Amino acid sequence: MKYFSLVQKTIPLFLILFLFSCASRKDIVYYQGIDGMAPAEKSASYEIKIQPDDLLMIIVSAEDPEIAMPFNLKSVSMVNPGKQDIIRGQETMQLYLTDANGFLEFPVLGRLKVSGMSRSEVLQLLQQKIAVYIKNPMINLRVMNFKVSVQGEVNLPGTYPVASDRITLIEALTMAKDLTIYGKRNNILVIREIDGVKSYNRVDITTADFINSPFYYLAQNDVVYVEPNKNKINGAAIGPNTGVIISISSLLITLITLLITTTK
Repeated sequence: MKYFSLVQKTIPLFLILFLFSCASRKDIVYYQGIDGMAPAEKSASYEIKIQPDDLLMIIVSAEDPEIAMPFNLKSVSMVNPGKQDIIRGQETMQLYLTDANGFLEFPVLGRLKVSGMSRSEVLQLLQQKIAVYIKNPMINLRVMNFKVSVQGEVNLPGTYPVASDRITLIEALTMAKDLTIYGKRNNILVIREIDGVKSYNRVDITTADFINSPFYYLAQNDVVYVEPNKNKINGAAIGPNTGVIISISSLLITLITLLITTTK
């Protein structure tokens, strides 16, 4: 009877642990309610804003390349120091750095304020100013230091460069190999800095309407943090040896059960 009483006390404890470790569908599944959403109206294409300390590649071209040369930064020859007998140079394009006040120094045109402007707005500005000197100039602009950082309960946290001009929150989480089972999906933090002012915003990716959120698209240098859920926090509080303790307890229950069976 003593063994049976011990088993009676131990099994409910494991049942409680099991129930608390279970996660409901609403805590895990993304885009809940999307089937009931009305089709969204087509919105304007999202564009990032140029920020201080952005590295911009700007190339001006024209039908006559020589006419466009003054409007481009001079390329620099990079010499390979390991080859003394054969000197090889590689032409590399220099980049424009937007200063702390949002200005960049542009050949011929001088100091231009670009911070806070979208890519298309900067292109329009350059088009208007260069058109005074060149007929039908062609301008290519790209942000070269576009990156986002993903931290917390994801499978591969890190800082990821972005090759295109925009990226969604879901794409950033996908690059980080998605959330772990312990990631809190309804309270993802997005930290953003615009013109020196930081904002802190929460996004719930379990609800479908987050795709209309201003933080569905990320800006350069955004930080995405996925906080752990209660199960992970409680597990950390219990300690790293929880699995071992549960295994030993399970073995003890098995032995007690066998003893009860053999003593009958």
